[in-house]
Amino acid sequence: MTRDEAQQKIKELSEEIRRCDRLYFVENAPDVADHEYDYLVKELKRLEKEFPELVLPTSPTQRVGEKLEGKAEVVRHDVPMLSIENVYNEGELREFVAAAQKKTDKPLAWVCELKIDGIAASLHYENRELVRALTRGDGTFGEDITANVRTIRDVPLSLPEGAPDRLEVRGEIYMTNDNLARINNMEYERARAAGREFKPYANPRNLASGTIKQRDPAVCAERRLQFFAHSTGTDPGAVAPTHFEFMRKLREYGFSTAPLINRLPNFEEALAYVHEMQERLHELDFEVDGIVMKVDDFKTREEIGATSKFPRWIIACKFEKYEAQTKVNDIVVQIGKSGVATPVAELEPVEIAGTTVARATLHNAEEIARKDVRVGDAVVVEKAGKIIPHVVRVETYLRSESDPPKPFEFPAVCPSCGSPLRKDADTVFIRCVNPECPAQFRERLAYFASKEAMDIDGVGPSLVERLTTPLPGSLLGDGSRLVRSFADLYSLTVEDLARLEGIQKKSAGNIVDAIQGSKTRGPARLLNALSIAGVGAQTAKEIIKKFRSFDALEEAKSPAEFLAVDGVGEILAQNLFDFFQSEEGRRVVRELRDAGLDMALAPLSEEEANAVKPLDGKTICVTGTLVNYDRVGIKETIERFGGKASSSVSKKTTYLLVGSEPGDTKVNKAKELGTPVITEEEFNAMIGAPAPDVQQETQGTLF
Repeated sequence: MTRDEAQQKIKELSEEIRRCDRLYFVENAPDVADHEYDYLVKELKRLEKEFPELVLPTSPTQRVGEKLEGKAEVVRHDVPMLSIENVYNEGELREFVAAAQKKTDKPLAWVCELKIDGIAASLHYENRELVRALTRGDGTFGEDITANVRTIRDVPLSLPEGAPDRLEVRGEIYMTNDNLARINNMEYERARAAGREFKPYANPRNLASGTIKQRDPAVCAERRLQFFAHSTGTDPGAVAPTHFEFMRKLREYGFSTAPLINRLPNFEEALAYVHEMQERLHELDFEVDGIVMKVDDFKTREEIGATSKFPRWIIACKFEKYEAQTKVNDIVVQIGKSGVATPVAELEPVEIAGTTVARATLHNAEEIARKDVRVGDAVVVEKAGKIIPHVVRVETYLRSESDPPKPFEFPAVCPSCGSPLRKDADTVFIRCVNPECPAQFRERLAYFASKEAMDIDGVGPSLVERLTTPLPGSLLGDGSRLVRSFADLYSLTVEDLARLEGIQKKSAGNIVDAIQGSKTRGPARLLNALSIAGVGAQTAKEIIKKFRSFDALEEAKSPAEFLAVDGVGEILAQNLFDFFQSEEGRRVVRELRDAGLDMALAPLSEEEANAVKPLDGKTICVTGTLVNYDRVGIKETIERFGGKASSSVSKKTTYLLVGSEPGDTKVNKAKELGTPVITEEEFNAMIGAPAPDVQQETQGTLF
């Protein structure tokens, strides 16, 4: 091979390896097998060895350099790497957002990102080539980690045409849980071969921190660190006008960015997305300790400014994380109200954050396979904020070599009714296809009686379990269950309930009264209680507002009639139509109608139809603790009388309703805007109705 031919081949191999790295790390869509990738690298190394004068500093083979001597050089950051302010509940978050909004008249759009539990780093590119990488250090000075960062495969050594000649990219160096398990296995084997005691690495964050400061880049390369980009220390406006667009540009340049990033047009939608992200953390193979919210527009950020410690346009919604190691004693599959089969790990009880954890969700069959969780495994279980405990990783090095646990096989039939379990065509879920499945009904009944639905005091999961289980000693089998349908609840007597162990006649009487009292909850609550896929409390209100009765719902001629309701899309419209046209759905409605439940709004007289409600056109924000309303109750009351409930004070707010211990942010904003402030008594007089006698709820921590 001539020198020119070798030069061309080296160029082609380098470009192909970079393409594979981008697909693997940035796009998460690799298109070559590992052995094919390894062959490309091997061939490139062979050619570079034969033609050493053709080796470039940016070659994929040059990621690992020579060992470093002495201590790492300390370098001043061009622009200080400031900390991010943290909040731990919704109240603190709203105060932060209100303070940011006070600094500008522009509406604030927010970008939500995962807060990676890793090592903050700053990468510097000059002439589009990586020249220096620093740790955050104290924010002003950082340690030079360039040699080790060059070993990280998802850090581009050079940037493509079109990227700025000079760019600083900031982000997090991290390690995945799967990689930590791999390293612990590898180190265990080395320790055993050497006859020494093995001490496993405890968590990915600490190992990543120690690894990035290693003096030998080969060690760093072996441990396979990764990098997520999230910002810059140079002027981002030179690349894009907004943060969301800037992140898109970084991906074009070859950087990986954390998944689930999203831009939301206002705070309320951003808050909802924060909660959605929390529910999806189990999908991730890396550690996260919060969600970051950033103002999207760069010029608006300049208006908002910063304190001496923190920018005022970025906030971290943090949650405390706690974890412990325990053992999987069993894996059971539970059937939910929609038939979804959810695997749950039965654990050796372990104390985490002051509570005893004996169960952890495994979410779905794909997650079990990805984490390779088996009965008998030692696992690390995490509890973070309000998130239910979940398995983080398996400590596979602790498996018995002579008798390793067998891989878990997902059942083919429902553990409750024996019907086939089938995987959805377009989701990861596996579900029982039998609508008469006892386990599904048990979950639906528990939801039917819950506070969100019919709000039947005393009918919780424990009682539902007993009501739907054959009575002890009965020879009648299924027929001995006290409740086999929603309507059966309304036929229960004091004598029926008193037959159940632990229920006295007085308690039984209270439960029967609560059940009978729920008949007047109204059609919207009842519609929500039926567990129709996609129907929640607010959607049910909108549907009933449009149709006004269950009779009208049953008379719908096509799914298109439901599309006229705000918030109802094609899938939900089809679900509603299918339910009310099905034999099973009509039976459920007929039985509840016969049991005497309210299934229609009262007909409007001509005068009522034309009447203006006392809160029509008014927007009311609430702060502080009210005497006779909880958060749900006051929102429902405002809406019932024609008003709109708002979570913050703005120029559109008509009144600020103030209870005891109000929030200073809302009160001050009302004063600034001249928004009238009213008391609870004034509110009740305004709507011309007595306040309901409702037990007050307190607001809990959200993050």
